[in-house]
Amino acid sequence: MGSVLVNIVYGIHIIACIGIILFILLHAGRGGGLSGLFSGMVETFDGAGIVEKNLDRITVILGIVFAVTTILLFIFAS
Repeated sequence: MGSVLVNIVYGIHIIACIGIILFILLHAGRGGGLSGLFSGMVETFDGAGIVEKNLDRITVILGIVFAVTTILLFIFAS
């Protein structure tokens, strides 16, 4: 039974790892050329600020899941 639980935690850990990488890559860079120049104006028209907030939230949640699964895998290895 413990082996199944460890495999499930490994699966969640791998998904969290890939998710963190993808969502960090989706974030807009700071001062990224013309998009950084007009970012204030763009956010008011197309809701880019809302998208960035949601990307931040998802990234934080994935980071927490990654940390918890890392701790669980450490405990299971002991």
